[in-house]
Amino acid sequence: MNVKQRKRVLGTAVFALMLGIVPSSFAMHIMEGALPPKYCIAWGVLCIPFVLAGYYSISKVLKEHRKTLLILAMAGAYAFVLSALKLPSVTGSSSHMTGTGLGAILFGPAAMSILGLLVLVFQALLLAHGGLTTLGANVFSMAIAGPFLTYGIYKLLQKIKAPKYVSIFIAAFLGDLFTYCITSFQLGMAYPAETGGVFAAVLKFLSIFALTQIPLAIIEGILTVIVLMMLESYARSELTDLGYFKGGMNHVK
Repeated sequence: MNVKQRKRVLGTAVFALMLGIVPSSFAMHIMEGALPPKYCIAWGVLCIPFVLAGYYSISKVLKEHRKTLLILAMAGAYAFVLSALKLPSVTGSSSHMTGTGLGAILFGPAAMSILGLLVLVFQALLLAHGGLTTLGANVFSMAIAGPFLTYGIYKLLQKIKAPKYVSIFIAAFLGDLFTYCITSFQLGMAYPAETGGVFAAVLKFLSIFALTQIPLAIIEGILTVIVLMMLESYARSELTDLGYFKGGMNHVK
């Protein structure tokens, strides 16, 4: 990536961050105080091994390919922006794109646990999106579950020789939807229905989320394809280092 291309990518990342800092009274993940303390603690503890794996993954990539740092930062900015643009949905939550599919495809799912954690912390502190007590639940759904499914679907489609952009779209689309399946499960566990219990509550949350989330997931799939097409033009060297053109990440073991 030459100097001119670096400036373009950096400018895009900065502009994306500026767009993301837009207050909205309904813009939040599972909001502060929406989950009982025992669930906040449980989801937080469950995230710990994934976050540690993410730290190791990012450290390894940057040690071997330092020039990919700008792409990593852009993946974080992309997730920040898309997950900050929200539509009101179920009480205590919202519908929005996640933006984590891009980073999962480029850097592997473990890395997204760190990027997603940073995104969610900044959104909680700066934008009042989500919350610190519900951070573990939000990290698990958006930064762990979604990226791991995205990566798995992408690798599977690449293995069966599916067209690259079709693979990217489907992986990002399903990863977005899976995030909300997990969020529905988290809310259903915390607030089971009087009739039908957890299962009925989860179905209720899923049905409400689906009205807005399916169209948003389609948009995210398309945007992820477009961004990767742009990176193929402006950051080909960095993508080569990441093993993108081989259909997978060469740093993921």
